[in-house]
Amino acid sequence: MNRMNKMTVMQSIVWPLLLWPCLQTVSIPLDCREDQGGVNRCPSISQEKLLDRVIQHAELIYRVSEESCSLFEEMFIPFELQLQRNQAGYACITKALPIPSSRSEIQQISDKWLLHSVLMLVQSWIEPLVYLQTSLNLYDAAPDTLLNKTKWVSEKLISLEQGVVVLIKKMLDEGLLTTNSEQGLFHNNAQPEMLESVMRDYTSLSCFKKDAHKMETFLKLLKCRQTDKYNCA
Repeated sequence: MNRMNKMTVMQSIVWPLLLWPCLQTVSIPLDCREDQGGVNRCPSISQEKLLDRVIQHAELIYRVSEESCSLFEEMFIPFELQLQRNQAGYACITKALPIPSSRSEIQQISDKWLLHSVLMLVQSWIEPLVYLQTSLNLYDAAPDTLLNKTKWVSEKLISLEQGVVVLIKKMLDEGLLTTNSEQGLFHNNAQPEMLESVMRDYTSLSCFKKDAHKMETFLKLLKCRQTDKYNCA
């Protein structure tokens, strides 16, 4: 399927709103879920402020993902294995997604597709990060710092998903939106050998770090377009 067909397929997806909480920041959690009477308990928050909080959340997730990947390398990946991973060509699970990669592609897509690209990346990593956390818990020498960081990222990624969904609703007024976690992208195969398991986890951490940077970049570009449309690079 070529790139145009992939984009057409993705554009045909309707995103129903299953979760309705605003983004939970580190210091000020916002609970926007409706109670049984259908009353939205989320305090009023502007689109601009919500976007700022989503960006802050994405920045923190990327920063912690960098720290986690570096810590894993120091603990379990000698330089030779880093070279082996590069030579073996381990593929990231989001490689098949119609996510723009070049600068020209990113500049040409609409605000809607910037947000949908972020949402696709976020949802594609929710299940793999849960599995990664389970896998790391089996390591004899995994430090608590690494386990705590991966757990934190896994939890905050769900909050980021919720914040992006609400932001799409506010910015695009699309009515009910569907969350589609792309769970089919992730496959838990039979138990591999120990080395393969370590390399798989290392690949997951490295790929997530790269995708977390994309999420942050896309959101900051969206913010730039809201404030200075003609000078966003």
